[in-house]
Parts: sequence; C-alpha cells; structure tokens
Amino acid sequence: MEHTSFDTLWPQVDPIPGWLTQDQARVLFSAAQQAPTAAPIVEIGSHRGRSTVVLAGGGGGRQVVAIDPFVTGRLFDGDAARRDFEAALARTGLSDRVELKAARSQDVYARWNLPIGLLYIDGKHDYWSCLRDLRWARFLAPGGQVLVHDAFSSIGVTTALIRHLATDRTLRYAGRTGSLASFILAPPTASSTRAFLGELPWWMRNVGIKVLLRLRARGVAARLGHTDRFDPY
Repeated sequence: MEHTSFDTLWPQVDPIPGWLTQDQARVLFSAAQQAPTAAPIVEIGSHRGRSTVVLAGGGGGRQVVAIDPFVTGRLFDGDAARRDFEAALARTGLSDRVELKAARSQDVYARWNLPIGLLYIDGKHDYWSCLRDLRWARFLAPGGQVLVHDAFSSIGVTTALIRHLATDRTLRYAGRTGSLASFILAPPTASSTRAFLGELPWWMRNVGIKVLLRLRARGVAARLGHTDRFDPY
C-alpha cells in the first residue's frame, strides 16, 4: 500500500505499541522516502512493528529487511511480539514490502553482501551489540543514512557511537529528534563533531533520569522535566 503522506500513515502507526514518538516516526518516514531507490532499507530491532510500518509505508516500494530474533524477556515477549509484528504489517497492507529475518543481526551481517539505502538501529542497547550493529554502515549506498534510536538515553548506545565515530570516521552527525540520532554517509567535520559532543550533557541528564526511575523517585524526575513513566526516548 502506497503512502505518500506521513499524516495519512500515522493513524495506523499510533496504535502499535513501542517507544517511537510521532516526531521520530516522521523523521524515519522522510528518510525512507529519500533513500536510494535500488537498495533495501535495513531495520535492526523491529519489536511489534511500529517503526517497520513507518519505514515500509514511506519507502515508496523499497524493500525493508527487518531483523529481530524476537527473544523472550522482561520487555520483549518473543512469539507474541512476532505475532503482533506480522499482524501490524497485514493490517496496514505492507506485508509484501517487508522481509523478516528472525535472527540476530550479527548472524545476518555475516551473510550480507548487498548495498543498503538506509540503516535504522534499535536493537540491543549494550555497548558491544550496538557497536556490531553500527558495522552495517559499511554497506550504505551513496546518499544513505543511519538513524539510531535511544542514541542519547543509553550508556551502551552512546558509548558505542563515540567509539565508532572516533575510529571509523565515515559517518557525520546530522542532528537528533529526541533520542533518535541521524547520521549521513560522509566524513565528520569539526562542527558536526562539536554538535555530537554537545549532546553529551543531555545524555548524562537522561542517564540520571533512568537511575531516578529505577529508584522510584518519579517526583525528582518530574522536577527535572521527565513526566513519562518510561525511560527517556
């Protein structure tokens, strides 16, 4: 099903559970529209399909390769999440736009040899997993982008980004929408590096908020501007 407007797609996305805000979804939709047409979009971490529907709906016929092992855990209930994912695609008429790879991203990476037009990372948030996921950027076609969710609200994701940007130097920071960070395939500049480093105080604030939520100090978190019951995203 073709969606030329984010505003017509969003009412179908909004009921799908997940931690992608409307503004972040709009960024994903626009990036999918702008991705090189001959290369697939790769999504790492699909959960119940909230971001997958956005990418497939904005992709203009581009194939979305959705990678998620659908593990069972405190927030990720395995088979039930996969059923919800498949139902969301069917309900929005986008099943034929998405190829699901129910596997760990590093296992898919080991067999991958195609260029990709857009990389969206929202997989495991520990340092090593995120660092492995960032390796997918080497498959980006010219004009491709990398979007990373929870880029400034997770210790593992942020430190992996710092390591990757410092050692790989093929991605340029282009800004953020909440915790969704955008990068383009280009060498970093002095100004883009300063902009990325300028986000670190906000990141440290978010880590502090997460600690307060774990301590059930919601009142203190609210005084710092965080009123959501979930971690900052």
